[in-house]
Amino acid sequence: MPSRGILSGYSSTTIQRPDCISHGVFGDQWLCGYKYLSTAQLVQLVARCLDCTADSLHARIRNYTTEFESCRLEAVSLEFGDYHPLKPITVTESKTKKMSRKGSTSSTSSSSSSSVMDPLSSVLDGTDPLSLFAATADPVTAAANMDSTRKKRDKEDHLAVGSDFEPWSSKRGEILARYTTTEKLSIVSKVTTPGSAVSEKVRTRLEELDDLEEGSQKELLNLTQQDYINRIEELNQSLKDAWSSDQKVKALKIVIQCSKLLSDTTVIQFYPSKFVLITDILDTFDNFTPESINDTAKETCLNWFFKIASIRELIPRFYVEAAILKCNKFLSKTGISECLPRLTSMIRGIGDPLVAVCARAYLCRVGMEVAPHLKESLNKNFFDFLLTFKQIHGDTVQNQLVVQCVEIPLYLTLYSPAIDWILQCIAYRAPEGLLTEMMERCKKLGNNALLLNSVMSAFRAEFIAARSMDFIAMIKECDESGFPKHLLFRSLGLNLALADPPESDRLQILNEAWKVITKLKNPQDYINCAEVWVEYTCRHFTKREVNTVLADVIKHMTPDRAFEEAYPQLQSIIQKVITYFHDFSILFSVEKFLPFLDMFQKECVRVEVCKCIMEAFIKHQQESTKDPVILNALLHVCKTMHDSVNALTLEDEKRMLAALINGFIKMVSFGRDFEQQLSFYVEARSMFCNLEPVLVQLIHSVNQLAMETRKVMKGNHSRKTAAFVRACVAFCFITIPSLSSIFARLNLYLHSGQVALANQCLSQADAFFKAAVSLVPEVPKMINIDGKMRPSETFLLEFLCNFFSTLLIVPDHPEQGVLFLVRGLLNVIQDYTWEENCDDKIRIYTNVLHLLSAMTQETYIYHVDKVDSNDTLYGGDSKFLAEINKVCETVITQILDHLKTLGKDEALKRQSQLALYFFNTILAHGDLRNNKLNQLSVNLWNLAQKHGFADTKTMVKTLEYIKKRSKQPEMSHFAELALRLPLQSRT
Repeated sequence: MPSRGILSGYSSTTIQRPDCISHGVFGDQWLCGYKYLSTAQLVQLVARCLDCTADSLHARIRNYTTEFESCRLEAVSLEFGDYHPLKPITVTESKTKKMSRKGSTSSTSSSSSSSVMDPLSSVLDGTDPLSLFAATADPVTAAANMDSTRKKRDKEDHLAVGSDFEPWSSKRGEILARYTTTEKLSIVSKVTTPGSAVSEKVRTRLEELDDLEEGSQKELLNLTQQDYINRIEELNQSLKDAWSSDQKVKALKIVIQCSKLLSDTTVIQFYPSKFVLITDILDTFDNFTPESINDTAKETCLNWFFKIASIRELIPRFYVEAAILKCNKFLSKTGISECLPRLTSMIRGIGDPLVAVCARAYLCRVGMEVAPHLKESLNKNFFDFLLTFKQIHGDTVQNQLVVQCVEIPLYLTLYSPAIDWILQCIAYRAPEGLLTEMMERCKKLGNNALLLNSVMSAFRAEFIAARSMDFIAMIKECDESGFPKHLLFRSLGLNLALADPPESDRLQILNEAWKVITKLKNPQDYINCAEVWVEYTCRHFTKREVNTVLADVIKHMTPDRAFEEAYPQLQSIIQKVITYFHDFSILFSVEKFLPFLDMFQKECVRVEVCKCIMEAFIKHQQESTKDPVILNALLHVCKTMHDSVNALTLEDEKRMLAALINGFIKMVSFGRDFEQQLSFYVEARSMFCNLEPVLVQLIHSVNQLAMETRKVMKGNHSRKTAAFVRACVAFCFITIPSLSSIFARLNLYLHSGQVALANQCLSQADAFFKAAVSLVPEVPKMINIDGKMRPSETFLLEFLCNFFSTLLIVPDHPEQGVLFLVRGLLNVIQDYTWEENCDDKIRIYTNVLHLLSAMTQETYIYHVDKVDSNDTLYGGDSKFLAEINKVCETVITQILDHLKTLGKDEALKRQSQLALYFFNTILAHGDLRNNKLNQLSVNLWNLAQKHGFADTKTMVKTLEYIKKRSKQPEMSHFAELALRLPLQSRT
């Protein structure tokens, strides 16, 4: 069929009626009520059934009001006191085993009835505490049992370490990243002598430990930090291999060898990282379960402890015994409680204070794992450290620092991980009085800054905040040469970000802290402290104080572009500010907020900050806004995000940015000032033209604006409002072609045309619908959906069905002829290149029959207010109905022609499905009192089940529906139809 120009108008002869139906062949045989029927006879019968000179569909007359009433659910009155559906349901079991559903909790035979077994009981094996409580006859006994259970659980919770205890694993990465070195390292590695293989045959496994003598080891020198880490990892893997291959003595040798490395402090600034790496190996050595211990565990375990006790060097002897501390429970019930004090005392023999404090940290770590309730051992370790703290200033340590060129402030920071961990263990669920004791001990040591910092890091923030002024007084008295005061204020600020100090002290606390922070010359030191105290300022003060703090940050970070090295901290400051200032009119009135944003010069960082601001706005902005301060600021923020989009931007990133900008657009409202609202949308379109989802949102917003105008005017537009809605329509018509997604354009043309129609803009509506029709041929066969290529025909079918629903109420243009849009759309559908083995085209034609049937009704099922549809324009004119019938003839011919082509074996199932689909269309919309249409429906029914591909259940339900309809008034002819529709059994 040749293509026609659809925008120049449509004549009644645009779609030609093909004659192929009278010449083609439908396949082999078409069952139609007769046992045998030749193909030629079948074709002739179909041709006779379709009288091409008459109304082919013979649409039945519809009374939509009556149909709506018949579809309503039956209402049932509810008497007072009857069963209420919202009352609780109780299931009871009586002597007669009858189940009853009641609206109350009473039973007809309460003395003999019993509750039905809880279905969860079988799952919980009867241990559900609620079920046990309910099953207990004596409520006093039940209460006592529950109280006993609760006390036992509370005691276990007190003894165990909960999820609120920060594990060592969370600190590991930070320590390895912080304590690094560029100096060369050395490591002692065990080597096997030629005679060792022979000696292993004659010596017992435990005696082999004596092999760690001179000559069996070698020292690897000049290792880089990474080489050292790699070698440690090799030792760790060797330990795993030895243990898995049941070479327990070899595993013990490796552990001893690694433990000896902890006595080496030649590269002292790397020692905390070395401690982490070595203790990882000790953790591997201790990785066993009680199930792996057999009946002889006690004797074997005792031999191991004896052999470990014979290790000559203190440090490996301590670490290896501490690593297997939990094995003591196989010796005696009190083994762990006896060993912890002994190991604590053993550490006193370690001369180097750094090595000793790390050993104490490891013992506290092991102690928290195996016996967290033994708090006395934890306290003893810390107090022993305090007694030996003066060693730091002794000649031995000072000489070592001089040799390694390490300053005392750097050296003191090496103690922080160990002290912090010890105090964390001590402070875990500790009473507030313990903090008071710790503060007093710090004062006795001259308010040592290192200890004070660890105390503030370990104890609960509520305890610290309540004593803020006391801590500030202690910080002032600290010697700044050993540990900088700004780090102490930073630790205090971290606590105050989690807990509130007394209200009367808040301003004084801020002034005292900021006096120290603002004097810092090093930008990195400054921003690390300022970042923490910004949150305290936002939490307790107004925009005035926040503005002062931001101004100070800008002052310190702008010179020499210091902000370029502090983007993470600056981002954190922004995040804290918008976390506490949810009113964006206040936020953007902070004078230094936007200048603060200007410091983010790196594009990727600037975009992340803008995304953070927009997420906060969308989350916290409850009401729409027209505040010019907010609009100008957020337009700038959104423009920054939009301008970051380029050809390399990922689709997910584009979607995220578009969603944020769309969230902003939806929150902008100028109330009744619709012209200002439209001006905002026009400005937004020019600013965000590279993000297609934003343009789509703008089109929807403008359409909504037009409908709001119609609502305000109650559908009676004045000259001014009519011009305004036409401007809205023009905005959409201009914007839609710029979209790349063809289905976005199609749906927006349809939606915008509907809006234009609702506002009585008939010529504009026609323009939208014509544009949609002209765009259909451009629909590709495959489209990209979420990054995957999918066939487009399903989406096209959905769009066309929606389009048909709209075309019912679109009045014909006086200069374009009858059904000009319907004819034009059918031309496009006919010329469209459909996929082979696809029936969507015929399904569309079948849906067109639904439309044409509705168009023949005297009154349409729905209308647009103040728009005269064709039922009003033509008033059931016979010429108009004749034109509809001509289109029906052509469409039905196309459908039957396609059914004929599906007579091949591989297409019989499709033929069956389409025949039933077409049959249902005739059943719903056709007047089956017409003999020819009635016969066609019978033919389709038989074709649907001829080859055994029909769904029997569907056919049965359809036939039941027909019989049910036959009982309704004016539907008696359905009874005769039902008799002519046989059900064929499958073979």
